[in-house]
Amino acid sequence: MTSPETLEVGKRARQAVPTGPEWLLRDAWTEATRHLRVIPRNPELIAFATIQPIMFVLLFVYVFGGAITAPGYSDYNQYLLPGIMAQTVVFGSATTGVGLAEDLSKGLVDRLRSVPMQQSAVIVGRTLADLVKNTFTFVIMLVVAFMVGFRFEGSLFQALVATVLLLLFSYALSWVQALVGLSVKSVEAANSLGFLWMFPVTFVSSAFVPTETMPNWLQPIAENNPFTRVTNAGRALYNGLPADGAVVEAFAWSLAIIGVFAVLSFRKFRQTTAR
Repeated sequence: MTSPETLEVGKRARQAVPTGPEWLLRDAWTEATRHLRVIPRNPELIAFATIQPIMFVLLFVYVFGGAITAPGYSDYNQYLLPGIMAQTVVFGSATTGVGLAEDLSKGLVDRLRSVPMQQSAVIVGRTLADLVKNTFTFVIMLVVAFMVGFRFEGSLFQALVATVLLLLFSYALSWVQALVGLSVKSVEAANSLGFLWMFPVTFVSSAFVPTETMPNWLQPIAENNPFTRVTNAGRALYNGLPADGAVVEAFAWSLAIIGVFAVLSFRKFRQTTAR
C-alpha cells in the first residue's frame, strides 16, 4: 500500500511534469532504455528467448515436415516458417506482462511516481523495450530459417512489409499482456495467464496447417482468428503471393488492438497505482 508521503511527493512531481506527445515519447524512451540496459548484465534473457523459436523451427521442419503438405507452396518450409515467425513475436510479447507485474510487486512503480515524468510512459516504455528485444529475437530466428531452406520468394519490399507487420502485431499484443500484468497480483500469475491464452490463439490458426484440414466447427474460429489474418498476410508477402486485402486487414487488426488495449491498460494502471 502506498504511503501518504509517497502520494504527496508523487502529486507534486506530477504537477511539475511537462505535458504533450513529445514529452511522453521522451519519458517513454528513457524508461525503455532502463529496461534495455539490463540485457548486457543478464544475457540469459535474450538466450532463453531465442532458444524456444529455434526449437520450434527444428521440430516442425525436421520432425513434422515430411508428413505435412501445404498445397500451393514449393515446400512445407515456405508455408511453415512465416507461421513460426508470427508465433515467435506473439510469445515474445509475454515479457511485457511479466515485467510490469514484477515492477509493481517490487514497488518500483511507486518510486517512479515520485519523479517528474508522465506516468503513462511507464507502460509505453516497457512495450517499446520489449519491441526492441522482440526485433532482436526475430532477426536471429530469421537467420535460422534461412539455414533450413526458407527463402524470400517475393520482393525485398514485400519481405520488409511482412516483417513490419509481424513486429507491429507483436507490439499490439504487448498491450494485451500489459493489461494482464496490471490485473494480476503476482509475477507467477502474470506468466501463467500470459501464456494461457496464447496457445489456443496460435495453434487454432493457419500457422502450422491449412484451416481446411480442421473439423468443420473449428474452421470458422481459426479463419477469423486475428493471428490467422496476420499470419496469412505475412505468408503471402514472404512468398510473393496475392494478398487480396489481407495485408490491410492485418494492419487494421494490429492498430485496433493497440487502440483498445492501450486505453484499458492506462485506465487499469491509474486504478492500480492509486491504491
